[in-house]
Amino acid sequence: MKLHKSLRFRIFLSMLLLVVVASILIAVVTIYQYREEAQDYHRDRLVRKETAITKNIDYVLENTTFPKETQYIPLIFKKKIYEIKDINNLEIYFYDFDGKLLKSSRASFLKDTSHAKIPKYILDALENSPEKRYLEEFEEDGQKYQSSYSYITDPSFKPLAILNLPYIEDDDFINKELKENLTRMGIAYFFMLLIAVAIAYFLSKYITRSLNQVSEKITATRLDQRNAKIDLDENTTQEISNLVVAYNQMIDELENSAAQLAASEREAAWREMAKQVAHEIKNPLTPMRLTVQSFQRKFDPEDEKIKEKVEEYSNTLIQQIDTMSSIASAFSTYADMPAQQDETLNLVRITKLAMDIFNEGYIYFESEEKEIIAKFDRTQLIRVITNLIKNSIQAIDQKQPENPKVVVKVYSENSKACITVEDNGLGISEENKDKIFEPKFTTKSSGMGLGLAMVKNIVETYNGQITFESQEGEGAIFKVTIPKLAVN
Repeated sequence: MKLHKSLRFRIFLSMLLLVVVASILIAVVTIYQYREEAQDYHRDRLVRKETAITKNIDYVLENTTFPKETQYIPLIFKKKIYEIKDINNLEIYFYDFDGKLLKSSRASFLKDTSHAKIPKYILDALENSPEKRYLEEFEEDGQKYQSSYSYITDPSFKPLAILNLPYIEDDDFINKELKENLTRMGIAYFFMLLIAVAIAYFLSKYITRSLNQVSEKITATRLDQRNAKIDLDENTTQEISNLVVAYNQMIDELENSAAQLAASEREAAWREMAKQVAHEIKNPLTPMRLTVQSFQRKFDPEDEKIKEKVEEYSNTLIQQIDTMSSIASAFSTYADMPAQQDETLNLVRITKLAMDIFNEGYIYFESEEKEIIAKFDRTQLIRVITNLIKNSIQAIDQKQPENPKVVVKVYSENSKACITVEDNGLGISEENKDKIFEPKFTTKSSGMGLGLAMVKNIVETYNGQITFESQEGEGAIFKVTIPKLAVN
């Protein structure tokens, strides 16, 4: 099942993600900036050192007594190259124009072959460079290097040799600074995140407070009751105000619709009730008319059996009149239920009392408890039980089983009180199960279909529930469940 997250949670999460993403972006930008600054620093530092070394070389060339020729470079800088190296803290290499090493500041007892010759591609790049300078960047064993190549000239700007300055990019200090800076930023953003959590919590709570109020009102909205409108606060936002105004308008329209629907339902109910009453009354009127007409045709004052025939005629009319009276009473009971009188009752005792009016020997009562207390109207509870038992008796009469049996049980089920009426009568077919509690529905030729509808109405008035289980031809079990009162 897909979970739908609340607006408050989304606002809260969005603000936290905003802070976290901002922190990550700033950290990335900071690292990128440090790396750019490190590259610029090493590049500028190499240029500064190259400028300083070039000035020292020019000074040595101006004051040397040797001829200013390429072949004399090793002699001119025999000792001076080490002084220049110590001053600038950088290794110095001189090459001829063919790329062969002339002089190196690197002291070694063995012959240095690592810088013995400049590669040809560097010589070509240096020669073709407009600035007569070439910078090579490379990496060995995880260490970054820069190597600068340029020409040294005599006072008349005649090239004498190629100057090579290898430079190691030492980022330890910069990396240390970066690590310390990121650590400080991490601590700052941690506290900022805590502050953001608090702000996001209270801000999301403030934003969704009005929405929750509207949600609670909408949840509590019922068609069969008067619904309260929502009062607007002065500080309510425009969006929430629009929502509240729309809700209040909906309440007005709902009340109008509910009133119209109630009037329409009452009118339809009375029409249906009138049709049903007319239909049910018409049924006994037909045999009454036929009886009167037959008696009128066959009436003979001189007949010896006139008294018997009059008595038979009277009994027939009385029977039909009783049927009409029963119909009127049933409709009156269903349409105008008496006001309920809530009483604290012992269901076990009242149920046994309601069963006393039945004389059938196959009706049994079962209860393992002597007292189950619930709040109910005594008269209506008896009406519920007697109606259910009558239905069971009628179902048994329709089936005529060898061993008829109706069992009434009263028991507790957690916080509920339960009454079941079980029989082995005709049962309920699958096609009739959905209509069993509908008014007017009946499977009996003489019934009006109001008994179970009335029972359902009474039980639901007390927040109860009536259910049933049945298989056609094997009987049925009706179960009434109502809230039970705790006994101190």
